[in-house]
Amino acid sequence: MFGLGMPELIVILIIILIIFGAGKLPEIGSGIGKGIRNFKKATHEKTDEIGTSDDKKSKSEDES
Repeated sequence: MFGLGMPELIVILIIILIIFGAGKLPEIGSGIGKGIRNFKKATHEKTDEIGTSDDKKSKSEDES
């Protein structure tokens, strides 16, 4: 994974902790979680839309 080992990840986490502080980390994590959840929801909705439009096309072709 990009050549990042455990020591590098620990250093990155310490730097993030220093920059944002311990109080802001839960808020940042919550925001990231909500963003990921919304992204997954949007992609699933798009695949559902694509699937239903394909179903409509195949039904109209069957009727012809």
